[in-house]
Amino acid sequence: MDKEANVRSSLLRLLWHRIEEDDLPGLSAQLAYFFLLSLFPLLIVIFTLLPYFPIPHQDMLGMIKDFAPAEAMKLIEKNVNEIMNHRNGGLLSFGIIGTIWSASNGINAVVRALNKAYNVKESRSFIVSRVMAVLLTFGMIFVFILAIVLPVFGREIGLFLFSKLGFTSEFIKLWNTLSWLTSAIILFLIFTGLYWISPNVRMRCRSAFPGAVFATFGWILSSMGLSFYVGNFSNYSLTYGSIGAIIVLMIWLYISAFIIILGGEINAYYSEKNRANC
Repeated sequence: MDKEANVRSSLLRLLWHRIEEDDLPGLSAQLAYFFLLSLFPLLIVIFTLLPYFPIPHQDMLGMIKDFAPAEAMKLIEKNVNEIMNHRNGGLLSFGIIGTIWSASNGINAVVRALNKAYNVKESRSFIVSRVMAVLLTFGMIFVFILAIVLPVFGREIGLFLFSKLGFTSEFIKLWNTLSWLTSAIILFLIFTGLYWISPNVRMRCRSAFPGAVFATFGWILSSMGLSFYVGNFSNYSLTYGSIGAIIVLMIWLYISAFIIILGGEINAYYSEKNRANC
């Protein structure tokens, strides 16, 4: 027990040192800015692809709605609807290429932040780094579409089967529980991919698991906590007027960025520890 306590204490002390040394608060603010610039282009790409699937409009932002604060969610829905209503052209237009490029800026910022966590410089060429960011963006888009499609079709199939057995209400309760588990697994896969591929270091996929587990649960709990606080104890719209929703969105993106970088720092800690033991 004493040995385990010492290990946890050592990890916390080193993480606190890393937070100060790598200036995680400042780095998180930069990352939140790039997330804001990338959020709507990413959603535009997803919304451009989703009409090819028979999915109701209200289900398209379902995964984000589960975690985002209500005021931030209203802002996201409003802006996405306005952008999509004024868009011309289809999926294969030149505009979609620029949109994907813009959406990859957030991934590119994550790459730089994780390289700093591992104390390595980016030796890959600009083209290689950018192509990797674009491919990771496509991977995130694919995972998000799966996150939307699978619950919709799974719920319909489950309702059909369970209605034949007369267990419709029981299935809905079970499905609501499983939907949270599905969201957590999808987030874990996204974070694992980011932590495994993004840093300019060679590592095994399983080496990304500690940070991915932390980021998954940390992001879910912090998002739910912020949503609860904003909904019950604070009214940013009343205090700041029309920019209240923007402030809530930026706070949410800042907390998300901090947790993602901290997950990378955790992986970097275990990576250094494993090299020292070899």
